[in-house]
Amino acid sequence: MTSRAETSPTSPRVTRARATGSGASVGARLRERRGQLGLSLRELARRLEVSPSLVSQIETGKIQPSVRTLYAIVSELGLSLDEIFELSGSSGPPGSPASALEGAGPDASEGEPPGRGTAAPVQRHADRSALELESGVRWERLTAWNDKDIEFMEAIYEVGGASSPDGKLVRHSGREFGLVLSGTLDVTVGFEEHVLRPGDSISFESTIPHRLHNDGDEVVHAIWVTLGRYQ
Repeated sequence: MTSRAETSPTSPRVTRARATGSGASVGARLRERRGQLGLSLRELARRLEVSPSLVSQIETGKIQPSVRTLYAIVSELGLSLDEIFELSGSSGPPGSPASALEGAGPDASEGEPPGRGTAAPVQRHADRSALELESGVRWERLTAWNDKDIEFMEAIYEVGGASSPDGKLVRHSGREFGLVLSGTLDVTVGFEEHVLRPGDSISFESTIPHRLHNDGDEVVHAIWVTLGRYQ
């Protein structure tokens, strides 16, 4: 993340992906990467402009990061969201395409993203890797492999859920494209406020400070794509 501006069918679905992110494994990977870079916990916290206690609780799996904090951490540590998704695992059986990709990260993504040429092209709903984040936000990856060029996911915002605290915006590299499937999603981009209802879509440069939030009374499901976040 390059900024401290705080740097993200038309009815609700009944079924939900069974996969869920393991806070302990994600936190352990973050701690491992921090050690590889020779960063102390306090130094990382200083760069992120958060408390050392918050970083420690994330690394030990005691709490889940917010969207803003997760973006900031992976950017500072040189990780990709796909690597974090892989740590979340899958409910698929051993040997399935999803489980075969487990543990693939940025190192494996040099050249062709792992699995692009060999994994099945279909990502089954029940086998999605998912991340439960703070503030009522859940991301479910919609690709069956680690793709360094694109983040393609279903974003789920519970009532009151938001990508960052009220009044604080996120910005990072790339371009974003979103399509709301259900609920009402409020999107702040720069100084403009947009209200998206089912069928509405939006696109914007991710370098513009932005915030996604659900101020309605219904869970929001949206398809979200980010291109070029690691360029």
